[in-house]
Amino acid sequence: MYVKESFWRRLAKDLKRNKFIYLMVLPVVIYYLIFHYGPMYGVQIAFKNFSLTEGIWGSQWVGFDHFISFFKGFYFWRLLKNTVLINVYELLLAFPAPIILALLLNELRRMWFKRIVQTISYLPHFISVVVVVGMLVDFTSQNGLINQFLAIFGVEPISFLQKPEWFRTLYIGSGIWQSIGWGSIIYLAAMSNINSELYEAAKIDGANRFKQALHVTIPGIAPIIIILLILQIGSMMSVGFEKIILMYNPLTYDTADVISTYVYRKGILEANFSFSAAVGLFNAVINLTLLVLANRISAKVSETSLW
Repeated sequence: MYVKESFWRRLAKDLKRNKFIYLMVLPVVIYYLIFHYGPMYGVQIAFKNFSLTEGIWGSQWVGFDHFISFFKGFYFWRLLKNTVLINVYELLLAFPAPIILALLLNELRRMWFKRIVQTISYLPHFISVVVVVGMLVDFTSQNGLINQFLAIFGVEPISFLQKPEWFRTLYIGSGIWQSIGWGSIIYLAAMSNINSELYEAAKIDGANRFKQALHVTIPGIAPIIIILLILQIGSMMSVGFEKIILMYNPLTYDTADVISTYVYRKGILEANFSFSAAVGLFNAVINLTLLVLANRISAKVSETSLW
C-alpha cells in the first residue's frame, strides 16, 4: 500500500512541476491514441470474413485463411520483390544523399552562398506529391524536356512512364530530389554541436579538410545516422502508395506494384477488407521484426539504439 501511495505521490508532484511540458506532449499522445492505437481494434478482421452488416464481432472467424491465400497468390513474390527492391535502393541511394549534401554544405565558408544552396535544396520538399508526379509526366512525355534533350544526340523518344525498367529510377530519383535538402537539416544541426577543438586538433595533426570530415565530422554525427538508419530499416516493407498510384499503370506493374498498392486495390477498389487487412498486418509484422533486429544489432555493435 505504501509503494502505491509513494508512486502516485511522486507522479502527482512530477505532473505539477512539469505540467506545461506534459501539455505540450498531450496533443501528440492523443493523436497516436486516436489514429494509431485506436484502429488496432479493427485488426481482427484480418482473421475474419468481415461483413458490413454483421460488424466486426459478428463476422465469421476464418483464422489464417487470408494470410495463406496471400502467400499462395500469383502476385505474392512480385509484390515482395518490388517492395524490397525499392526500399533497398532507397536505403543505398536516398538515405546517404542528405548526409553527403550536409557534409558539402558544412564545408562552405561563404555563408551567403550556403544559404542560397540550402534554400534551393529545401524548396522541393514543400511541393506536393501530385505536383511532383505531374512534373515527371510533363518532363518524361514524348515531347517533354528530357526527350527533347535526348533528341539533340539522336536518341529516339522514350516513353519513360510506360517502361517498367524506368519506374524505379524515376521513383527513387524524384524522391531524392524532393527530400535531400530537407533531410540534410538534421545532420547540419548535429554538425553544429561538434566541438570545434576537435577540428583544431585535427589541423595540428596535419589533417586536411577531407580527413577532418572523415575523422571528425562523420564520427560526430554517427549516432544521428545510426538512429535514422534503424528507423529506415524499420520501414523497409513500407512504400507510400500515394506516389506510386499516381505514377504507375498496368504496363509498369511488373516493377511498380508493391504491397501497399495491392492493399489499396484489394481493400478500397474491390472492398475485400479482410484480405487487405491481412496483407497489411503481415507487412506491419515484418517491419516491426526488422526494427527490433536493427535496434538490437546496433546496440551491440555501436552502443547506439532507440531503446
